[in-house]
Amino acid sequence: MRFTIEDYKAHSGPVEVDDIDFDAFRDEPLPAEAIRALRYMHDVEYHTVCYLRDLLVTPAHKDPEVTAFLTIWNYEEMWHGEALARVLAAHGEPASEPRIDALRRRLRIGDRLAPVSHSLASMAVGKAWTAVHMTWGALNEWSAQAAYGRLNTRTEHPVLGQLLKRLMRQEGKHVDFYASQAHARLEDSRFAQRLTRWALSHYWGPVGSTIMPEDEVSFVVDYCFGGDEGRSIAQRIDRRMDRLPGLSGLHLAEGTIDKHAVACP
Repeated sequence: MRFTIEDYKAHSGPVEVDDIDFDAFRDEPLPAEAIRALRYMHDVEYHTVCYLRDLLVTPAHKDPEVTAFLTIWNYEEMWHGEALARVLAAHGEPASEPRIDALRRRLRIGDRLAPVSHSLASMAVGKAWTAVHMTWGALNEWSAQAAYGRLNTRTEHPVLGQLLKRLMRQEGKHVDFYASQAHARLEDSRFAQRLTRWALSHYWGPVGSTIMPEDEVSFVVDYCFGGDEGRSIAQRIDRRMDRLPGLSGLHLAEGTIDKHAVACP
């Protein structure tokens, strides 16, 4: 079924957490590796507003359907961060504003220059840059949804699983938008296909890799996508990318496993 922004607006909102017993984590805490992965996911969800910042300095801000989606997407992702913060807080971990403030203070110069580089790139190539963003977003959302699913499988914690399944459902709607936009924009332009293929091949990395330390990126890639099951999930993401016009054979998700396996034996 084709994604429609009206249907998305009608069924959007903060992830429901009122019935989730966060206190249960005090009696049945998560293992240290799961907490480490959750810290990463928490930070990435809260950083969504900075990805939005980069998009809005490009021609994407002129498209009313795109901006309607991005407004709700950013809102929902912020609440994902809030929900994960409550899991971390139940384990006595710093979360929410204090943790995010520290993260943003230590970001590299590249993050501060990102709006400038995106603006200049979009001026150089025009609306094809939106195709890059939409495809990049689809790959990121597929990866995030898969990572939540793998975390659920690895922990088998009933309360965390309840939350993660809800996050995955919302991420699925985000995937629907990005993938439908990417397909339409790539199908419409051979130049957009070549540009997107080049940009992904040269610059795409795992979600959060531009803001998190390299050892944390490698840990999360290994934790969520290591082993035969993780590789199978990555291959499934690559097959979805293969179905986008002009992008077959990139193998970005599986290639990420191979790259970070060197750093995380």
